[in-house]
Amino acid sequence: MPARNYDIPELRRLDVAHHLPAQANYGELQANGGSRIIVRAEGSTIFDGEGNAILDGMAGLWCVNVGYGREELVRAAAEQMQELPFYNTFFKTATPPTVMLATKLAEKLGGKLQHVFFNSSGSEANDTVMRMVRHYWRAKGEPNRTIFISRTNAYHGSTVAGASLGGMKHMHAMGGLPIPGVEHVMQPYHFNEGFGEDEEAFGARAAQAIEDRILKVGPENVAAFIGEPVQGAGGVIIPPKGYWQRVDAICKKYGILLVMDEVICGFGRLGSWFGFQHFGVEPDLVPMAKGLSSGYLPISAVGVSEEVVAVLREKGGEFVHGYTYSGHPVSAAVALKNIEIIEREGLVERVKNDVGPYFAEALKRLESDPLTGEIRSLGLIGAIEIVAKKGTNERFTGTEGKAGPIVRDACIRNGLMVRGIRDSIVMCPPLIITHAEIDRMIDIIGRSLREVEPALRAL
Repeated sequence: MPARNYDIPELRRLDVAHHLPAQANYGELQANGGSRIIVRAEGSTIFDGEGNAILDGMAGLWCVNVGYGREELVRAAAEQMQELPFYNTFFKTATPPTVMLATKLAEKLGGKLQHVFFNSSGSEANDTVMRMVRHYWRAKGEPNRTIFISRTNAYHGSTVAGASLGGMKHMHAMGGLPIPGVEHVMQPYHFNEGFGEDEEAFGARAAQAIEDRILKVGPENVAAFIGEPVQGAGGVIIPPKGYWQRVDAICKKYGILLVMDEVICGFGRLGSWFGFQHFGVEPDLVPMAKGLSSGYLPISAVGVSEEVVAVLREKGGEFVHGYTYSGHPVSAAVALKNIEIIEREGLVERVKNDVGPYFAEALKRLESDPLTGEIRSLGLIGAIEIVAKKGTNERFTGTEGKAGPIVRDACIRNGLMVRGIRDSIVMCPPLIITHAEIDRMIDIIGRSLREVEPALRAL
């Protein structure tokens, strides 16, 4: 479908005059004359107002799993809007799509994760986790268990609670975060923090840091450990083999709840419905979002174990928490249809057996590039570390943390949307991406690395 005839220069002017985009440098945007205006999308490609076709190597923002232009999702939203556009879940009420979606998610989560609380975003889901976990321990008669242990460089959202649970210092610097009751330990980032160390030994050391912090603050004060199966916004940090089994054992040893944040990894990204299933552990709470509706409408959820819900039912009284749009019927209807598409087209299996392995092999074509320090991927999520000296993890002197955005900008100019995170670029394409499109991604990245190398070495 062709885009409408927008006045793009006027939209960019109005963008500067009135619109404040998310996570942006507003002075820089003003100097650049406003945002790039994206006007339409189809499959794995987005189109801007200047007519540029850009292969979307980030699936929007880690979320458009089934790709763009799905008429079924449009129809699901329209039909639900005609029948019941909105009702809340505050007044001992629920709507059919909400109940059906909770049932479907319980099926996909499996095991003890048989209950679901709905929200509108991943950030809200993690706010729900914090309040529910603390309420659970109070109801259980252990009110001192309030501390969450998280990881440096983790990302769990942008609300006050979500940013506090996350471990990004530049976010903490805004607003005096983290709030009390959140502890951060080392991340399992082998390339950066364990270079040259045996990978499994490094994973054991990273897991041990969690137990050491538990003992330091007192196990009787710790409510939960929270972590992403694979850290996304932190730079696609894939933990070493055995790490999650060790973390799970530590949580069980001290009776601490395990929260695995599936906001990015859920709904097929790693080749399983959820990341925890790939790593072979079973958490107590599972926040999820993004791929739940493939980004077509805002919705998130928290999967909750039967044990936690039993305590809330027996001793918790009223759970005084929720949002106007918790269980929004239109968002739920779209999410149900989205899951149906993923099931019908076998997209989870496709990532595991086809495009995930193809993506990993294709990335290997870039291993010989002089700027490539490490290439890592799992399913359809990956990263390339950019280094100044091949065979090391040395960054460019005076530009540490800037190489990723420089390469990112070159990729976008060449027709590929990726994300620059410190000295790496990361990728997270739609699950429907083709082999030919993966080849194109790799070609553009390779060309972009060659283009920027002289500029990086000159800085």
